[in-house]
Amino acid sequence: MRYAIVTDTYPPEVNGVALTLQSYAEALRARGHEVDIVRPARPGERSGEDADGTLRVSGMQLPLYRALRFGLPSARRLRARWAALRPDAVYVATEGLLGASALRAARAAGIPTVTALHTRFDLYMEDYGLRLLQPAALAWMRRFHGGADATIVATQALERWLHAQGVAHAITLSRAVDCARFDPAHRDPALRAEWGIEGDGLVVIHLGRVAAEKNLGLAIRAFRALQQRHPDARMVFVGDGPLREPLQRAHPDILFVGTRRGRDLGRHLASADLFLFPSRSETFGNVVLEAMASGVPQVAFALGAAVEHLCDGRHGACVDGDDEAFIAAALRLADDPRARRRMALAGREAMLRLAPVQVAAELDALLAGAGARKRTGAADCFAEEPGHARPAA
Repeated sequence: MRYAIVTDTYPPEVNGVALTLQSYAEALRARGHEVDIVRPARPGERSGEDADGTLRVSGMQLPLYRALRFGLPSARRLRARWAALRPDAVYVATEGLLGASALRAARAAGIPTVTALHTRFDLYMEDYGLRLLQPAALAWMRRFHGGADATIVATQALERWLHAQGVAHAITLSRAVDCARFDPAHRDPALRAEWGIEGDGLVVIHLGRVAAEKNLGLAIRAFRALQQRHPDARMVFVGDGPLREPLQRAHPDILFVGTRRGRDLGRHLASADLFLFPSRSETFGNVVLEAMASGVPQVAFALGAAVEHLCDGRHGACVDGDDEAFIAAALRLADDPRARRRMALAGREAMLRLAPVQVAAELDALLAGAGARKRTGAADCFAEEPGHARPAA
């Protein structure tokens, strides 16, 4: 079969959505399918087609996050592309203007469509000082996902939330984790020495975008609190984003090592002792699984992947409380190396059950079956407007 994946973000960009989609594409190809990628052209690229089935469309930088781009509406181009190379299903992974135009083009051609809710953009509005836009963002998300034949979510909580928003066709698809890339065996004493740590010294890590929606101030507060008890502890931020430079200036003793990829990423994560994940806006959070697979206990709030996979007291601390509860949990784990070792083993064992091959089979079945779920006579939530789509007011 032939599938098309439409997305605003894809590697070499490094974020949870991009890496998840790359793993899906690779797994579907390994199952014998053809997979076309539709994404915005990156800086220095032109719109066009690649030999590997990638279609590059026009894009722009996100105003508040210049490291990421979004695709511009491309319905006419997609209709022409899919008339020549018709996919059996279209998977629209991001809810922007490109995604809306892809839904229009697929519906016009009678191609089954599946969307994915990877990001709660309505929650991000407050993090970026745009709280008044939350109702518009929520209305857009309802309209967008309501126009598909199925919507993939990563947790049962998100499935329930979408059902409450009137999107009745949400389906939970568990995420997989690469237990070869993320493995306690990649722990590297030489890297820890570079960080200024000797022997059993404590390394606290955060992995992810260095951006407002990640609530990083709380991670730093928790580190400062445990630093009072463990003055030789070090904190390492792996990742990049708009807050990196201001945080680096404000906290010169904290290590900001930038973006890491592949085995080097696994090496950095496995070389830490405690992962702090204070985000309150995650729809999932792949890093929760990656830390568990790497044998690194963590403190996270009880939402997204944490509430589904992180057993409080067994794999780390799953906090259902306020900031002070998060800090208290970080102190407990920092003070108890025996508990951390026990949690490291339990977390690794739990992740060995999330095999990518099984998740790929479930995704394949969902895409192949999208046509059977296609709703006859469904209203077009994005009316045909040449050249652009508009969110609901």
